[in-house]
Amino acid sequence: MMFNWIKQYMPSGLHGRAALILVLPVILIWLVVSIVFVQRHFEGVTEQMTRTIRSEIVLIAELLSMTDNPVVTAKQVAKPLGIQIRKVPNSDEIFIAKRRFYDFTGIVVRRELMSLSNVKAVGLPDDGTVRIRILVLDQIFDLTFFRNRVSASNPHQLIVNMIFFGAIFTIIAYIYLRNQLRPITRLASAAEAFGLGRTVAYKPSGAVEVRAAGQAFLDMRARIERHIEQRTMILSGVSHDLRTPLTRLKLGLSLLSKDEREPLERDVDEMRQLLDEFLSFARNQSEVASKSTPTDPIALVQTIVDDAKRAGRNVRLVGADIKVFVNMRPLLVKRALENLVMNAVRYGSKAEISVRIETTELTFSISDDGPGIPDHQIEQALKPFSRLDPSRNQNHGSGVGLGLPIAADVARSHGGRLVLSKSESLGGLRAEFIISR
Repeated sequence: MMFNWIKQYMPSGLHGRAALILVLPVILIWLVVSIVFVQRHFEGVTEQMTRTIRSEIVLIAELLSMTDNPVVTAKQVAKPLGIQIRKVPNSDEIFIAKRRFYDFTGIVVRRELMSLSNVKAVGLPDDGTVRIRILVLDQIFDLTFFRNRVSASNPHQLIVNMIFFGAIFTIIAYIYLRNQLRPITRLASAAEAFGLGRTVAYKPSGAVEVRAAGQAFLDMRARIERHIEQRTMILSGVSHDLRTPLTRLKLGLSLLSKDEREPLERDVDEMRQLLDEFLSFARNQSEVASKSTPTDPIALVQTIVDDAKRAGRNVRLVGADIKVFVNMRPLLVKRALENLVMNAVRYGSKAEISVRIETTELTFSISDDGPGIPDHQIEQALKPFSRLDPSRNQNHGSGVGLGLPIAADVARSHGGRLVLSKSESLGGLRAEFIISR
């Protein structure tokens, strides 16, 4: 639980997390090796080398303190050591002790040399020179020697090589890791597409475990498709076989008197409507695996509105003037929207359809002025064969309870959902048919 706050900063994708797992240890190794190398190698070696030159400076200072021609004697001793000595007049320029900010070994050099009492300033102007000033018997001397006398030459080479080759090997490892992750992402894409009702070509590949998972997915997909196909065939067969006895019943009822015939004919019509809904549901299931095609949603809705107007229904399209093509199964979507429109005009006197196109979603909103559905019954309304409060059916009778479930099933097959709420404009029910883009 204490590490939950880290999750918000972690990459969400598989490639990002794999890259983090690969790169983070390399960076930590760089830091640890750099710190250990700087502390133990740079500082240790620099201290040893600086102490050697410090002893030589002490010797030169002692020679300069002699009264018998000290400068000549000191130069003779310093020349084999690679140290140049120059006496600085009192009127000479002011010595500026400077060090570049990235010169880490210079910190150790200055600390060790400044520990001598007669050393007044230490300058490290570049990579090749060390310049110090010492005070001997009220006289100032300028000592210059090569930087390699106090610190290792090119001390940054190890870190540069470590970073350079570490980055190259990390890139090579990531390319290999990405190739190993590609079968997993392909499996995830195939599973996601199947969840949205699309069947994409997929062949197991990669490591043994990934191939086993891919083959298990293919077997599962085949079983589900067979189950859907069998259920569709059963529903289609039962619905088709029942039409013949219903037709005979209707013919037999026509021989009865009007008073006896009317209630029985209503029962037969209701059974026929139920069979039509069964067949529609079966067609939806069989068309789920069909391919999506680019479709103009405005033109599709306009076709539904025109058909409803020809049937004498008060339906209109509002606020839709954008021409955009969206991938969908037009027959399924049209059938679902027609169910929603028929529900709207069955329970109300008019209906309005609007289309909202966003970056990731396409929303069809169907509003009516009917009694609506109470909030506590919305979930029940989306269940197959559910019958709601009779007051909603007071004008045009009851349906069979498959209109909303079919629309919701079509929306889910497009990666979307069906949302029912109260209409703000007409006061009745608003059904939002949302599909993913």
